[in-house]
Amino acid sequence: MSHQLSFRQDGTFTIVQFTDLHWKNGEPEDQRTRALMEMTLDAEQPDMVVFTGDVIYTGHVSPGHTECDHPVQAFRDAVSAAEERGIPWAVVFGNHDTENRITREELMQVVLNHKHTVAESGPKEITGEGNYSVELMDADGKPAANLYFLDSGNLSPLEHVPYYNWVRRDQIDWLVNESARLNPVNQASKLPALAFFHIPVPEYQEVWDKETCYGNKYEPVCSAPVNSGLFTALLEMGDVVGTFCGHDHVNDYYGDLHGIRLCYGRSSGYNTYGREGFKRGARVIRLTAGEAGFATWLRLEDGSVVSEQPVHHPGDDEN
Repeated sequence: MSHQLSFRQDGTFTIVQFTDLHWKNGEPEDQRTRALMEMTLDAEQPDMVVFTGDVIYTGHVSPGHTECDHPVQAFRDAVSAAEERGIPWAVVFGNHDTENRITREELMQVVLNHKHTVAESGPKEITGEGNYSVELMDADGKPAANLYFLDSGNLSPLEHVPYYNWVRRDQIDWLVNESARLNPVNQASKLPALAFFHIPVPEYQEVWDKETCYGNKYEPVCSAPVNSGLFTALLEMGDVVGTFCGHDHVNDYYGDLHGIRLCYGRSSGYNTYGREGFKRGARVIRLTAGEAGFATWLRLEDGSVVSEQPVHHPGDDEN
């Protein structure tokens, strides 16, 4: 059973997306990440926070750097800005959260021990940890929107297919059924929904190549090498109006592909790679009850708000 949250009396529901914190041991870089999160939460006063993966970094490090010694404590510290403020928060895991010293199942238990999380471990019979939904009610207590969360995994499960994992067929089947459950056939129209996952689907490259996009693309779209059909399923479901991912730290663009707005977050963590002049920040998403679309903007580390991102037309560059 999914959690339920409510729109405000003014009909709005605001989400702050933090992504790729790469928290380790509380280093000065981690403290800068926390300061960014605290500033953003105090400025935006959101109704919910979503962490879209790589909340902590448990992978190998280069010589002279320390590994994440205590993943449990690292995760608690990473989400504390939201938890201490009593803001409901959700999470999907990334490819670096559970590389060493902790499993996805163990990390999910850490998540569930927090008072203000709305995350769930999800069905045990399907791939991954953290496939779940959250229902949003309007001010009168009637269903108004839905949020879907998917575990996009780590590395490919097939030896002859290198690179990153993908949302699997059993997860997609679950998602389609969840959409049907939340949108009964006797309902006049489907409720708008948003989907969150860490690793982008290949269509993030397609939307950059074929449609007008808004924002920056400073690195390749690091999706899985195969297309699992997730985007097609979202189209056929007919309720998802936007998707949000992380993973690629110096991409922050969005664009509309066949009626679904594919959005990157803005990388929030300092304990990882970035780009000179590309400030860390967060994506803010605002839903309005009764409306199918959403507004979105960036809040950057210096406190500034970016409401209009650079326009990119197909063919503007060769990326």
